[in-house]
Amino acid sequence: MVSTDASADDTLDLHLPAEFVALYGKAGDDLLGRVADWGPADTPAGAFHLVPVHAERDVPLIARWMNDPAVAAYWELTGPPSVTEDHVRAQLTGDGRSVPCVGVLDGVPMSYWEIYRADLDPLARYCPVRPQDTGIHLLIGDDSDRGQGIGTTQIRAVTDLVLAARPACTRVLAEPDVRNAPSVAAFLGAGYRYSVEVDLPGKRAALMVRERAPRESP
Repeated sequence: MVSTDASADDTLDLHLPAEFVALYGKAGDDLLGRVADWGPADTPAGAFHLVPVHAERDVPLIARWMNDPAVAAYWELTGPPSVTEDHVRAQLTGDGRSVPCVGVLDGVPMSYWEIYRADLDPLARYCPVRPQDTGIHLLIGDDSDRGQGIGTTQIRAVTDLVLAARPACTRVLAEPDVRNAPSVAAFLGAGYRYSVEVDLPGKRAALMVRERAPRESP
């Protein structure tokens, strides 16, 4: 099913002033409000946890997923585990604007996620973003877990976690390749709307937007 392409290089190539990072980043935190503390989400498929990546533990699994042709077509991170490790560590050692995570459903690692500050991302160069907009990249790891609605279920769960944990965030964004019809369909099924097509470096993307509903307002 779902593989939403991404590039850590794009996500991390904007320089944030040191004073900004000192105020809003790290010190055990991140620019997203401690993703590690967001907690579980109950879904029809079971309990879902978004677990920040631990490189030594998780890179071998994520690298295997990245070498699946269905994933590689969009993520372009095929090769030895070091390729995936470099991609992940660029975020783990960054300023906290992008947090790589493994999606765990009923105790089973199912998916890879990058939760990022869209307003601090190069995406903002190509389309209007609001302060505190949160973006997501994702892939569903194994072929056997695709095409069954599991991706839609997990997208909805992560989106709900973002909106619950980040009261200043009014929208969650994603930008799958327009050619990735299963990914676009999964976002639509999770309550996103197809906003506009955007030319990004290396792809034409479908900007998917999930607005905070009035009942979800803090």
